[in-house]
Amino acid sequence: MENIQSGHGQHRLTSIKHPLCFLGHDIDVPMNVGSLFRIADALGVEKIYLSGTSIAPPNRKIKKTSRSTEKYVPYVYEKDPVRIIESLKHSGYTIISLEITSSSIDIKNLGISKNEKICLVLGSENAGVNQALLDLSDITIHIPMLGKNSSMNVAMASSIAAFEITRQY
Repeated sequence: MENIQSGHGQHRLTSIKHPLCFLGHDIDVPMNVGSLFRIADALGVEKIYLSGTSIAPPNRKIKKTSRSTEKYVPYVYEKDPVRIIESLKHSGYTIISLEITSSSIDIKNLGISKNEKICLVLGSENAGVNQALLDLSDITIHIPMLGKNSSMNVAMASSIAAFEITRQY
């Protein structure tokens, strides 16, 4: 059997949306925000919340990096992330921050129930998830870092985390 690369024309669009949203706080690099949209579209993330100093569409660099997925993935910008988290908690979401902390658990040990509603909190490229958001989180997870560097780009980390969460659904 031949192993021939498929073109974009063979892609089968689905309407699958998982009960997973991103909250990107202080993500001020437009290419990282664009990557969040592309990841959300690819993995069926239902919505993106942007807060703080995060760059929001419309933005030329977001559009280019996202490959225009910012047109299809619902998003909201709200300056105050606490309001977003409080609203999501009231709607039954589990708040999971992606950050290495003194009590974070390895993402491999995260257990998700089939229809659990999750908000994945992502922090700034330089400072990570701030303490106020960590304090509001139900769980904090981390991706084990095996090399010399202790952190990963927010877009890369969010794709790994979103893949693991959606895999468990």
